[in-house]
Amino acid sequence: MKKDTAISFSEECKQRINSYKGSGLEKIASTFMLESTIPKYSYNFSWLGRPIIQYPQDIVAMQEIIWNVRPDLIIETGIAHGGSLIMSASMLALLDYCDVVATGVVLDPKASKRRVLGLDIDIRNHNRKAIEAHPLFHKIDMIQGSSIDPKIIAQVHQYAQDYKCILVCLDSNHTHEHVLAELEAYAPLVTPGSYCVVFDTIIEDMPDNMFPDRPWGKGDNPKTAVHEFLKTHDSFVIDKSIQDKLLITVAPDGYLKRVK
Repeated sequence: MKKDTAISFSEECKQRINSYKGSGLEKIASTFMLESTIPKYSYNFSWLGRPIIQYPQDIVAMQEIIWNVRPDLIIETGIAHGGSLIMSASMLALLDYCDVVATGVVLDPKASKRRVLGLDIDIRNHNRKAIEAHPLFHKIDMIQGSSIDPKIIAQVHQYAQDYKCILVCLDSNHTHEHVLAELEAYAPLVTPGSYCVVFDTIIEDMPDNMFPDRPWGKGDNPKTAVHEFLKTHDSFVIDKSIQDKLLITVAPDGYLKRVK
């Protein structure tokens, strides 16, 4: 009975999500994304004490992905205040906890192999200190340097070689050239069935004048990089089921699933 109920609920979710396409709800969500960007709505949230600078919907999506994929390594470009690193680390800690419950084998939390690796060209000292002081720091490593520097790329590939299930999140410099270089560098590390999540693809859907003080904008942003990347990499597809469900997301066409 419980199994039948679960299947029925899943189908109901799919039907609801399909009904959103072209609806007033979809239009309202689009308006909200436009109106909430300049006021920095996404800057208002934190995860376990650290600012995360993400929309709540994308945070929930990442929780779902991490639970389903069960990675042992999450690689993130762009650290800022560290909230995303802490969120990823907390999810990996929950996976560890669930493994203990399932197996009955109790391990030292610090002995788990699951890790988060964060990259940033400038890890500001006050942010580094706050991240290092967090109780979940034992699951985090950080590298300072450009994510597209060949030396940094080599260092990350060396770090990742002993991991079996890898998830990648790209959220640093948002220009087409930079994101495309990150995709070429780190997407190959993603294991089949896992994801490379490219944030801020929403820039392409915003008006031309939305980011006058930034080097990116319409025609030069993460979404254009994603589409360019996919032309020559058929091992990845856009998982549109995620954005269709979220409606409010900074990553339309940015949830890339590795299918082979």
